[in-house]
Amino acid sequence: MTVFYCAKCATPLTMELQRLPAVPEVSIDEKDRDKKTFLAPSTVPRGQYAIDPEPWGAPFEPAGNEPGRSADDRSLMIPSTWGDVVSAGPRQSAIVHPEDVPTLILADRDRPHRGCCGPRGTGGRNMACSCGTLVATLVADCMGPHELHLDPIRVYAWDG
Repeated sequence: MTVFYCAKCATPLTMELQRLPAVPEVSIDEKDRDKKTFLAPSTVPRGQYAIDPEPWGAPFEPAGNEPGRSADDRSLMIPSTWGDVVSAGPRQSAIVHPEDVPTLILADRDRPHRGCCGPRGTGGRNMACSCGTLVATLVADCMGPHELHLDPIRVYAWDG
């Protein structure tokens, strides 16, 4: 079992979580969404986590010829004005169920990277530890995936 901690202040951010062998496939289809919140099912079930080996989130760079994350149900809702971009964000981020990290504080309530129902995750880290350090990116808009990525530099894991 693994607990994730803030790298700045060593505050535990999660309860004990069980690692999944891979990032699960999750549908964001309208029929699978919560009827009240319109959120997709969380990518990772409660009490578990998965490591995303691919670049994820901000910053973004022009797509060019290099392979990026293909468009899938976990793709971020990139504004069309950005053009054809791919993630140049960190690899090896831990994806957790947003409710498994209850002490984090949403830090981008008034920023432009919000959709109609919640954060899109396109602006980078938007969740802060109680010490103020931005440690994670929440994606919780009705048009995309529902997941929380722990930054692999600002968070560390301890296997107990």
